[in-house]
Amino acid sequence: MVERICLVGLDEPEYTDIQNRLDMRVVAYEMLPQIMVKEGQLLVESNSGARMLPVSKVVFQGIFEDDLDFITALALWGGPCLPNPRGMMDCRLKFPCLVRALAHTRFGSLQRGYAGPRVSFESQIERVAKWGNWHCGENKARFTETWQSEEACIIENFLPGQAVRIVIIGEQYWQIGLEGDSWLKSIHASNASFMAVDEELLADTRTIQKAIGLEIVANDYIITKEGSKHLLEVNHIPNVTRFPEIWEAYRNYVLAWANDGLQ
Repeated sequence: MVERICLVGLDEPEYTDIQNRLDMRVVAYEMLPQIMVKEGQLLVESNSGARMLPVSKVVFQGIFEDDLDFITALALWGGPCLPNPRGMMDCRLKFPCLVRALAHTRFGSLQRGYAGPRVSFESQIERVAKWGNWHCGENKARFTETWQSEEACIIENFLPGQAVRIVIIGEQYWQIGLEGDSWLKSIHASNASFMAVDEELLADTRTIQKAIGLEIVANDYIITKEGSKHLLEVNHIPNVTRFPEIWEAYRNYVLAWANDGLQ
């Protein structure tokens, strides 16, 4: 079989950057392509849609509204896929992922509550409601007194402090101070920047990474004014294009994995 790698989820400048450095056939899709698993072979629709192409490796770097079945199909196939599709399956839904991570983190003392759809949650202190499976500060709200949502929510106490992200790609790592114009903090803010790495948070992220089985991961934490540290969420598909240094590390990791079967 002709060796062919499939890149899913990267924008054209990024997948072209990788494609131009690979000595193999490449098919790339910004959105989810149609796929089929047949007799142990993964087949992906051609860019023209005229036929299905066999592929030998997959790189998945995106979050889509309905991608869980796609990721599950990659796991069912069982071929070389970056990141590990079983790890992605365990992390795709945010709240189950958080519960799994809380079993391994040192920084899980922040008590969480839950409110089902249209259930009123009453509070005498300031809290945060989180719902859905998107990241980047979306689907979150601060409230006091009463909260009610059409969707199920995880409820946390609101903790002022510094929001940070630990990013790990293979053996490389960074800590980023998350910023924003409001209480919602993100890697996408113009003033988000690298900062000195907290060794405890790095070790904690590595522990969770190993437990989940992902080669690439980013954990978000809050460090309160008193210095306590709390895990907020695990990002199974972290942004790799916001900072050139991270993109270069990600691109090189993908190239090494594709060329040498790096694990």
